[in-house]
Amino acid sequence: MGEYAFKSAVELAQAIQSKEVSALELTDMYIERVEKFDGDINAVVVKDFERGRDAAMKADEALASGRTLGPLHGVPMTIKEAYDIEGLPTTWGIPEFKDNIASEDSDSVIRFKNAGAHFFGKTNVPLQLADFQSFNDIYGTTNNPWDLQRGPGGSSGGSAAALAAGFTGLEAGSDIGGSIRNPSHFCGTYGHKPTWGIVSDRGHALPGQLAPADIAVVGPMARSAEDLKVGLDVVAGAARTDAVGWQLNLPGPGKKELKDYRVAIWQSDVMAPVAIEISDRVQEVADMLSKLGATVSDTARPDIDLNDSHDVYSSLLWGVMSARMPEEEKVNMRAAAATLDHDADSIASGRIRYSVQEHGTWAVSNNKRFYLRQIWQNFFKGWDILICPQMATTAIAHDHSEYMARTIKVDNEIQDYFQQVFWSGLITVAHLPSTVFPTGLSQEGLPIGLQAVGAEFHDYTTIDFTRLMAQEIGGFTAPPAYS
Repeated sequence: MGEYAFKSAVELAQAIQSKEVSALELTDMYIERVEKFDGDINAVVVKDFERGRDAAMKADEALASGRTLGPLHGVPMTIKEAYDIEGLPTTWGIPEFKDNIASEDSDSVIRFKNAGAHFFGKTNVPLQLADFQSFNDIYGTTNNPWDLQRGPGGSSGGSAAALAAGFTGLEAGSDIGGSIRNPSHFCGTYGHKPTWGIVSDRGHALPGQLAPADIAVVGPMARSAEDLKVGLDVVAGAARTDAVGWQLNLPGPGKKELKDYRVAIWQSDVMAPVAIEISDRVQEVADMLSKLGATVSDTARPDIDLNDSHDVYSSLLWGVMSARMPEEEKVNMRAAAATLDHDADSIASGRIRYSVQEHGTWAVSNNKRFYLRQIWQNFFKGWDILICPQMATTAIAHDHSEYMARTIKVDNEIQDYFQQVFWSGLITVAHLPSTVFPTGLSQEGLPIGLQAVGAEFHDYTTIDFTRLMAQEIGGFTAPPAYS
């Protein structure tokens, strides 16, 4: 059964349909791999093996009776711990929520199940989904299958590690600061950050949160671009609360060959310089595309002020992150606001003033965000794809020191840890879709992934572009220790 471990979900579904293998056999294979290898990696931290096996048997029974459950019929999956699955914990790595058991499935889980997939576990995350590494006090530390001394990325680090190590057929993560894209780059897998709002995040939330999270998205992670396409087909669409009123109609890729694409490349930037090996990889991809006949430019840029763009992104990002704070921390911040001008009014007046300041800041940033979206839309009238780095380096060594004091060495130059969010935020703030795709290994033998970015709602363009890229430069490669 080992030959199926690294096949794409599309290939697995085809093998089940042809009765070459059963859903139960595949599920048992993945469970056996988790039990054999995951002790070193710690990717699948919530195990639901029995219900997964039961669902697999039902899929096999359905096929035997002539019924097809959907495009993912019988495909075994894990999913990021932050998604609700009825009966399983959803903690976001926060110890206070270790006993938070979901009472219903998230929208994405429902849609994957309706497409025929089934779940046998959930994968690790960092505390509050807020790190480029994946460790927390509930589940411990997840390691990178390419090098156990390094992290798999975050916050969907367990998802990417599980895919890379051959523990699952398909995955799904979430992204506000690169949380799908960063782990995909670090682990050599594929990940798609959708256009904001096209995939419901209902059920990817802490208790009490129903409103969609600003600028954050949920989306598919996989070992092939074909799987990303199927995954997006399955999960894209209105949330359950909106389904009566609107439908989604995403355009197709529109181009059939790489030579037809107009591609802008952005190798590095003074705001967040990347390692020479990363920028060289961007250039190598550009050179290959030029030889194939594509229109390529290394100077084309949207007419934006990068400092302003990053400030807007940071404001919106911290707005989302602060909303996740425990209520007592918010009370303390409001109390502090009440005393800023030595006002003798009660903490209640400080609460009002603080809330007004919060909303006013968001409203200004929101308006600037719409200007940025407009500028990017104009840019993509002349270009189909932008290729740029995801992060400055390959997978980083574990570092569990105080978050804001961490640093990363980039070609022997020290950068602030949080500076690494630049390349993600540049794309996130404008709601753009981005597909991270593997481009081969570094000199150290670690994966290098790049972003293929497109215009809003042109998600299938970025995904299909990476499918065509794989035909030229290869796609996913399994880490030697697990292949």
